[in-house]
Amino acid sequence: MSKTIVKLAQLHKSFGSVNALNGIDLELKEGEVLGLFGHNGAGKSTLMKLILGLFAPTQGSLQVLGHDPMAPDAAKARQQIGYLPENVSFYDQLTGKEVLTYFARLKQINETRVTTLLDEVGLKEAMNRKVKTYSKGMRQRLGLAQAMLGSPKLLLLDEPTVGLDPIATHEFYQSVDKLKQQGCAVILCSHVLPGVERHISKLMIVSKGKTLAAGTISELRQQANLPITVKTSGVSDAQFEQLGLADYIVRKDNNSADLSIEHNMQRTILDKVAPLASLTHFEMTHASLENLYLHYLTKTNSLPTLEEVS
Repeated sequence: MSKTIVKLAQLHKSFGSVNALNGIDLELKEGEVLGLFGHNGAGKSTLMKLILGLFAPTQGSLQVLGHDPMAPDAAKARQQIGYLPENVSFYDQLTGKEVLTYFARLKQINETRVTTLLDEVGLKEAMNRKVKTYSKGMRQRLGLAQAMLGSPKLLLLDEPTVGLDPIATHEFYQSVDKLKQQGCAVILCSHVLPGVERHISKLMIVSKGKTLAAGTISELRQQANLPITVKTSGVSDAQFEQLGLADYIVRKDNNSADLSIEHNMQRTILDKVAPLASLTHFEMTHASLENLYLHYLTKTNSLPTLEEVS
């Protein structure tokens, strides 16, 4: 049975008259990757800082690796947490290797892991160069390496792919997949949604400190009931008419057609269209992560104002 790594129950956090979080519930188990999505000022960073034990909640309960993050006995558990902030900053006069060695000593981790990690994030050739010579993407890779020190049981990643090129982004997600397979729980905040969904186990969409939606992508797709696009080739207008599907056609081009169907019609479309001998192409595309994100924001009138995102 999977162990619970993070558990929040009706978590609230206020800063004076500002309610940053309002009744957040969450349970994250080992080997799960949570995609935490929301506009700037939605409460994502506050939630991460509470999990890190940087300050206490105003109300509600919070357990991380079986401990209250603010309790005196949480120090040992904190060594099993990796964190990559959105804006990483290091001592410019140190080399990449010296920076990572410094963090390894702080976490009481064997320094032999340093060179291996730098190689894994693509900094092996630059590890003896001073950080002041690093590009933004290289600094981000160094930040990722320090977050992964000690094979953490919980990894918090805030905009981890900022400054990374497509190859580095792909390699980053490969690292996340590997940690997931090893039982590490991951909370991933990102505004870059394309390509994320195949790496996360579930997602939470927050706005103005509240949870708008939470669950697996499949569950949220079913709840949202957004249209599914079906692309076909080889099916004539007469055949669509005969099958009772002509009203669902949204685009027709020569021998190809796109249909827009409801979520609960998937099996019907498969049963009717797939057996046709003339069919040469059939492709069903579900609502993307971006579609879901915008749906839940607009459904609850939670699109942020310019003041809220600034």
